[in-house]
Amino acid sequence: MKPVAAGDVKIGAGDLVLIAGPCVIESEKSAIRHAKEIKNIAKRAGLPFIYKTSFDKANRTSQASYRGPGLSAGLEILKKVKSEVKVGILSDVHCREEVGPAARVLDIIQIPAFLCRQTDLILEAARTGKVVNIKKGQFLAPWDMKYAIKKVESCGNKKILITERGSSFGYNNLVSDFRSIPILRDFGYPVIYDATHSVQMPGALDGKSGGDRKFVSYLAAASVACGADAIFLEVHEDPDRALSDGPNTVKLSELEALIKKLKKIREAVA
Repeated sequence: MKPVAAGDVKIGAGDLVLIAGPCVIESEKSAIRHAKEIKNIAKRAGLPFIYKTSFDKANRTSQASYRGPGLSAGLEILKKVKSEVKVGILSDVHCREEVGPAARVLDIIQIPAFLCRQTDLILEAARTGKVVNIKKGQFLAPWDMKYAIKKVESCGNKKILITERGSSFGYNNLVSDFRSIPILRDFGYPVIYDATHSVQMPGALDGKSGGDRKFVSYLAAASVACGADAIFLEVHEDPDRALSDGPNTVKLSELEALIKKLKKIREAVA
């Protein structure tokens, strides 16, 4: 497998990489504060770190849910986070028109799981030459992701990451099949495991997604044992007050112990 470089961080080069941050930008101060804190925690744990957050959560269950500051204001905040905190940035795009502006700021352009079959969006992201992270749809088998990969490759872009985030299991529930980690890695690109969205319960809270964060550490550990190259975590200083995805978000104060545990697992199975 050839590692994929995103800024100063190489994913798939041997070290477990941490991709973490709040689900959505809540304010400029919050974004910078979280990025600084998580960067320091990752440094103490000895893990390379990329900051993730969304400028717009366009795929909310309810129109009344908080979406974020939007494209222009959100990218300005992410630009400031990048310059002040000196971290790589990952965020997601939802339509072709967002790709160009986002590519000027982001190190990794993420295709959301619900949009992993949107050919025009994937091609637009691939043409930027940026790293493209495609989240596997909850409705797809892992082997079907080869077609999304081929779309990116057709543009001459081989800076590809694939994220596993669980599969639909009946109504309002997800389940993770860890066979998908080696299956996805066999395509030749690094694989990320999204341990927080995998404990999500979509639409389970009367127009909002529920979740159960107590299972995050177990799923994250299993994914690392199965070969995940990076771990994706939604992290917030006060998840119960987070404006999006609080029930499945890891508390900032518990992050260090978790990622140190994951690093030990990585070293044991390497």
